[in-house]
Amino acid sequence: LIPRRRFRLYVPRGFARGTPAPLLALIHGCRQTAEEFAQGTRVEALADHVGALVLMPRQKRTANPYRCWNWFDRRTADGKGEAAIVAAMIDKVMRRYRADPTRVVAAGMSSGAGLTAILGLRFPGLVRGVVVHSGIACGAAASAFTALSVMRLGPETDVAAIAAEARRASGTDAPVRLLILQGRDDAVVASRHAEALARQYLALNGVDVPGGAVTTLPPPDRDERDARDLLRVVRTREWSRDGCPLVRLVEVEGLGHAWSGGDAALPYNDAAAPDATAMLGEWLAPA
Repeated sequence: LIPRRRFRLYVPRGFARGTPAPLLALIHGCRQTAEEFAQGTRVEALADHVGALVLMPRQKRTANPYRCWNWFDRRTADGKGEAAIVAAMIDKVMRRYRADPTRVVAAGMSSGAGLTAILGLRFPGLVRGVVVHSGIACGAAASAFTALSVMRLGPETDVAAIAAEARRASGTDAPVRLLILQGRDDAVVASRHAEALARQYLALNGVDVPGGAVTTLPPPDRDERDARDLLRVVRTREWSRDGCPLVRLVEVEGLGHAWSGGDAALPYNDAAAPDATAMLGEWLAPA
């Protein structure tokens, strides 16, 4: 039997069961609750605007004293453990509310983002899009003992090879789109994790990515810089397939370990642009 966690479900205003709605699994980070994450991201306003169901899993203190999701746990990284728990939640809500299976997106911050990266890799037939804010690639840490050093220094494994093997094992060519948001001044999760995530999901989607010690990315289809102010230079790189974004990497100068454009009255939120929640809304739209 799969161990259980509780979850919160937000049903948007005007929801009608006869019309398939997008489903967003929004996964909080360490030292956060589902309610705090919802408030900081203003996700309920987004849900009402786009008509999305929002599933918010709750981590329990008995599983992690800081309410972190255990992305570094080997079983979880392999698609069991907490990944299987949240996948079961998504499946349950999908069936009960008849959500649109083509618009199921998992999004998270910090440790929750690490779990979302695992969900996209291990459940590609269930999760069709992933939004990782200040997160880490699936399998980046070889063990729980090295998790903290990996957060500071970058992956200690070949994350592209992990994705290529997951693609072979899944037997599906269905794309799993990835949006990455990363603060360049993040002192908790090193900014190099953002490019590792991009490499991993390009490989997951069948793009030829060098493995081993090579950490370069293929040339993007779009590479833009937006100088919003002296502290908020935003670089966006995008890799597409058939004209549709497949992986989008957004790096923000001056942003630390915080949700970009969030409610700064709460920890782990930064009110300055860009608006990560608005970007998340775009990722919920049909590909």
